[in-house]
Amino acid sequence: MRAVFIGASALSVMTARFLLARGHDVVVIEKDKEAIDALSAGLDCGFLHADGAKPAVLREADPEHTDVLFCLTGSDQANILSSLVGRSLGFARVVTKINDPEFEHICIELGLEDTIIPARTVGRHLTEMFEGTNPLEISAMIKAEARVFSFVARDEDARPIGALELPEETRVICIYRDDKFLLPKGDDRLKAGDEVVLITHSRHLPALAERWSTPKAGGNAAK
Repeated sequence: MRAVFIGASALSVMTARFLLARGHDVVVIEKDKEAIDALSAGLDCGFLHADGAKPAVLREADPEHTDVLFCLTGSDQANILSSLVGRSLGFARVVTKINDPEFEHICIELGLEDTIIPARTVGRHLTEMFEGTNPLEISAMIKAEARVFSFVARDEDARPIGALELPEETRVICIYRDDKFLLPKGDDRLKAGDEVVLITHSRHLPALAERWSTPKAGGNAAK
């Protein structure tokens, strides 16, 4: 498999090392030539000295033959922009790193479903370790054809959950409203701006993405 990283951040380098050790192809796009020079001796991968937010650069990175585009620079805005450009150019999957949780809502609205907030993930894990619990990653619990899909409710979605006309094998599992976690019932009513999390069969992802995600150029985003 092939991965392209935008930004030679510590997270990029660590992930790239793991991927290279497992036999995958890696390309790192970095604007800082000194950073490339420092890494090239110890990181056996391809390097591209360029601005990863520019369409011409991402075209050169070969979207068609890339499995994942990782946008992991130190700038949330740059990562979001690069993700949108990469998605429009046809990268099969785009991972967006943000540091400020306030951008998470925007990422969901833009259809950037693979958004990570490393500080929050590590902080939650350390808190659970401190309290003596044994946390399970949701990815380990979602098996077989089950998938998680999230969207931001719009004005037309402001109705009882039971009236959403969801596909079969699809359920609302939780809602985030004003940064509060809610476990909904069928007669609870959505409000515009709610972040809604569904569990569904993988076959329904394209239809859900078409209904709620910001459309891609030439197609729709789905996991």
